[in-house]
Amino acid sequence: MTKADIVNEISKNTGIEKATVLKTVETFMETVKDSLVNGENVYLRGFGSFVVKKRAEKTARNISKNTTIIIPAHYVPSYKPAKTFVSKVKKSIK
Repeated sequence: MTKADIVNEISKNTGIEKATVLKTVETFMETVKDSLVNGENVYLRGFGSFVVKKRAEKTARNISKNTTIIIPAHYVPSYKPAKTFVSKVKKSIK
């Protein structure tokens, strides 16, 4: 399902114009991104959590050049679904 599919579905179910729904969906995604960039986690009860995780520094190998490089510690966005959401998906897909 794409963003356009989501906008069409919401518009169809609510009767709100697609342009308004699109602006709302894009604003929601921007708000989540901005929160994560600022180090704030986003918790949506019953859906899941968007969190920032810290990856530790590690040593990696470039096998084509046979060298080692150090990848510095950094932060990555992560999504953890809510337990109720996971259980619904497990029961529905067969």
